[in-house]
Amino acid sequence: MAEVPRSPRPAGVTARRYLPPLALCGFLLLLALVFSVSYAVGSAAGPVAPGMHGTGGSGGSGGSGDGTGGSMEDMPGMGHGSGG
Repeated sequence: MAEVPRSPRPAGVTARRYLPPLALCGFLLLLALVFSVSYAVGSAAGPVAPGMHGTGGSGGSGGSGDGTGGSMEDMPGMGHGSGG
């Protein structure tokens, strides 16, 4: 049986086979855009509560974030070993 010479594939077909579908690329682009816009809006709005502060690197002081330095032991009924 004689071999029939195959025609070489066009250059675009080989490269296109390894690329993700166009719909997936569009979805990922839309997702990145939505996250970027939501981040920008959140940054412009600022903190959600008056006493909230970012993680400033204070090293975990155990305070409640409002400057009072309170902890769970300061709450009524939260003492260690109080049986009742």
